[in-house]
Amino acid sequence: MPWWLDGVLLLSALLLWFSGSAHRDDVWGLLQKMLAVLAAAVVLLGGRQMVLEAAVLALALWLPGAQSRRLRSVNSAVSGFEADRL
Repeated sequence: MPWWLDGVLLLSALLLWFSGSAHRDDVWGLLQKMLAVLAAAVVLLGGRQMVLEAAVLALALWLPGAQSRRLRSVNSAVSGFEADRL
């Protein structure tokens, strides 16, 4: 794919995402967000852009895992403490 087509798809994905976030209608907003993700996926998977693929990989590795202590709430920590005492 030419670089300008990648730019157009990324720009349209960005505009669709923000437009979907601004809509009060949940269905229309979800459709716009789905189209934005699809446009970004076309660029990432079809364009062979290593820079964008590396950025998405870095983001995925930066996100916390399911067992991360940062995701635990105070209530779950208290209930876990009470379960240990019993």
